[in-house]
Amino acid sequence: MSSETSSQKPRVAVVFGGRSSEHAISVVTAGAVLSAIDREKYDVLPIGITTDGRWALTADEPERMAITDRKLPSVAELAESADGAVVLPVDPTSREVVYSEPGQVPKALGDVDVVFPVLHGPYGEDGTLQGLLELSGVPYVGSGVLSSAVGQDKDYMKRVFASFGLPVGPYEVIRPREWEQDPAAARKKIVDFAGEHGWPLFVKPARAGSSMGISKVDDLAGLDAAVEEARRHDPKILVESLLSGREIECGVLEFEDGPRASVPAEIPPVTAHDFYDFEAKYIDSATGLVPAPLTEEQTARVQELAVEAFEAASCEGLVRADFFLQDNGEFVINEINTLPGFTPISMYPRMWQESGVSYAELVDRLIQAALRRSTGLR
Repeated sequence: MSSETSSQKPRVAVVFGGRSSEHAISVVTAGAVLSAIDREKYDVLPIGITTDGRWALTADEPERMAITDRKLPSVAELAESADGAVVLPVDPTSREVVYSEPGQVPKALGDVDVVFPVLHGPYGEDGTLQGLLELSGVPYVGSGVLSSAVGQDKDYMKRVFASFGLPVGPYEVIRPREWEQDPAAARKKIVDFAGEHGWPLFVKPARAGSSMGISKVDDLAGLDAAVEEARRHDPKILVESLLSGREIECGVLEFEDGPRASVPAEIPPVTAHDFYDFEAKYIDSATGLVPAPLTEEQTARVQELAVEAFEAASCEGLVRADFFLQDNGEFVINEINTLPGFTPISMYPRMWQESGVSYAELVDRLIQAALRRSTGLR
């Protein structure tokens, strides 16, 4: 900001919703973030993106963004108009946001100093929104274009981790053309993988999150249905072997002196579900153990690996790193999430709460880290 406006509060645009299958969870996350932002310190502009991609001006009413009676919220329900659109000019010399409705004169909403994206999945967490903000010259919370893209695509994420020597479990990739042009050959590729690593297998979208589209497959009979379910979310799919062991998560947060790891958490076996799926995470409120019951050595090791994963993918701001602690005592990294959920039951804020960083401080630190950074090469 210029010296003329330095006395004003920084303006934070919270952008949420989006076109991915994680739209509703993004809305829930935005409600929690909006509730936590210190209004004495920041001005706030909530902007929702509908499932068809329209940027909508929404009311600043976090209480309407929660899951109520198992019903998921949407931006369409929160938008102030069914036709109005918010436009962020792709012009690094201006940060003025404009709102327009058909037949009316566009209205300036003022400058935005930083964007807090809480979009999950494609078209928000995968580097696309980050690229738009880089072109616009607007600082934003979280990782940049490359890191976001790597963090979204589990195929390339695992390739990056393996190249840095991080422990990665066995997996196979089925690309769109393989399944569409020769499904028999693609099916054989998966069966051969199962022959080497054993059943059951997990079939999942390569570029989705919140456990969307994941199926546990016990034998060949369930394979095609699992592939089609994953392909509903992403034409590129990932096949992973079962890693027996404990599910451990660890948060990474960017401080002034660099990234630090939180106390880890454990996701205990969920009795009503085959695995920690979407229903278990968000509808049935599965409870994680924070901190995880680990030895000092195990805690130190998973914290070390989490920061290494953050650095390997050149992440910024925040990351939740997910691991399996195998029966042999070794950790295997499953994935990272560059924009982890901030819902009231999300593990990332719970881990930092246990580490001495409150939810409000966590949100503030992320905004401050974004304001310290410039856009462009850094």
